[in-house]
Amino acid sequence: MTSSRRHHLKSLILQIALNWIEEEKKEKVATKEAYMRDNCPAPEMSGDQAALMEVCKKLQALIDKVDEERYDAEAKVQKADKEIEDLKIKVVDLRGVKKPALKKVRMSADSMLQALLGSKHKVTMDLRSNLKQVKKEVKEETTDTVGDWRKNIEDKADRKKMFETS
Repeated sequence: MTSSRRHHLKSLILQIALNWIEEEKKEKVATKEAYMRDNCPAPEMSGDQAALMEVCKKLQALIDKVDEERYDAEAKVQKADKEIEDLKIKVVDLRGVKKPALKKVRMSADSMLQALLGSKHKVTMDLRSNLKQVKKEVKEETTDTVGDWRKNIEDKADRKKMFETS
């Protein structure tokens, strides 16, 4: 599908959606007007001041009743929202949090120590030089042990000769 065709289809879909939204708005206005006609009769303004005061008291009582219903509905919605949030947390706990794959990071020993100890402590260690020294010491010890081992064998051979000669 070419990009121009895709763009054309997308614009057609958007136009249709815009028409649907406009129709829904008109329907909402019409339903509001019908509801108001059915449930709220036009106020009667004829009469004396006492009659108007009575009408105002009735309207105030209706407003109070509607406010109580609205408050009750709002409390139910808040309770449901809290329950939904709790269930979402439980789902995450049950599913478990997926941890991202860790990347290998080349970090020097000094930067590792600084990360562990914090920026206040300044410790510098040259671990590679210590490793080289250890390797050298190990090599020196192995040559000594090799020489001792050979000496022991020679000593044992001399003892064997002594027993054989006697």
